[in-house]
Amino acid sequence: MTSPPLNLGLKPKRILLVRVGAMGDVIHAIPAFASLRAAFPDASIAWAIEERWRPLLPAGVDVVHVVRTKAWRKRPFALSTWREIRAAEREIKNAGYDLAVDVQGAIRSGVIAWWSRAPTRVGFSKPRESQAKMFYTHKVAATRRHVIEQNLELTATITGEPYLVYRSMEIPTTSAAEQFVGESERLGLLQRGRYAILNPGAGWGAKCWPVERYTCVAKKLVERGVASVVNYGPGEEALARKVESQSRGAAKAVACSLEELIAVTKYARIFIGGDTGPMHLAAHFGVPVVALFGPTDPARNGPYGTRSTIIRHEQSNTSYSHKQKTDQGLMEVSAEEVVEAAEKLLAAETKSAGGPR
Repeated sequence: MTSPPLNLGLKPKRILLVRVGAMGDVIHAIPAFASLRAAFPDASIAWAIEERWRPLLPAGVDVVHVVRTKAWRKRPFALSTWREIRAAEREIKNAGYDLAVDVQGAIRSGVIAWWSRAPTRVGFSKPRESQAKMFYTHKVAATRRHVIEQNLELTATITGEPYLVYRSMEIPTTSAAEQFVGESERLGLLQRGRYAILNPGAGWGAKCWPVERYTCVAKKLVERGVASVVNYGPGEEALARKVESQSRGAAKAVACSLEELIAVTKYARIFIGGDTGPMHLAAHFGVPVVALFGPTDPARNGPYGTRSTIIRHEQSNTSYSHKQKTDQGLMEVSAEEVVEAAEKLLAAETKSAGGPR
């Protein structure tokens, strides 16, 4: 059951969607964008986002407003910061939006929606940061648990859809990223449709499954003809290299830019990792996922829109505090349990495709 539709009068001609970051959250907002695009095909729809996450934007975004909120918070009193903020506000205000939608629910995203001076500014009645509500003209109560469905509840009140419809949209890959995949194939680092992505890193330590168990998984997967690519982000290289060295050739650490990661993920056969942006990227592309959850809630943040197995031990309790010690429940998840889940997904994928990819 969605909230009652808003009475917008005429169909909006210029729409601003605000979700500035981060990786998984931007991906979670794509179905909401797709919902707006389906309802208002002739409208110009813009997206306000951090430059770092711009490659994740789906095809069909008409205007991109780059906002450097992370940099601004680091130097709040610098003259250059205030100049950038004023320029961004002026750019968004002058665009003439008649509808702004804030799916982020933070003070900074609420401010950006308010910059638009759109007569209709829509956000959650219980946003992540409660002060964000002051910038909305219309507030929507979210009743669903998953973030994607909450975002769709928000747009459903705008589009008038009586029930939630999940729509995906293409995240384009660049020619340079496609060349990266081709070169990696030539070097024997990967082969399209034949590799697993292992992702040992995470936003904070409590979400990280032990590296040694990723190594065991890689060794078992290579026995059934599936080599592993180990993805890593800033500060995670040591984790990836450890998996690589201990796997004895079963896994290779591959450093990727975001554009390259998009292409690498698109051609993966399976993804194994915790609650991270790369996991949500894999789910977006329909790549089967073995999701390892500890202190975060898979009902809220789990893989969506793909075949998946979520493994979470009963000792794990939902907590979003950024502790560095690995969650005790995650420590109870064995490599054998993960391998079994991966093999079942691979078998189901092979059966549905009519044979090996």
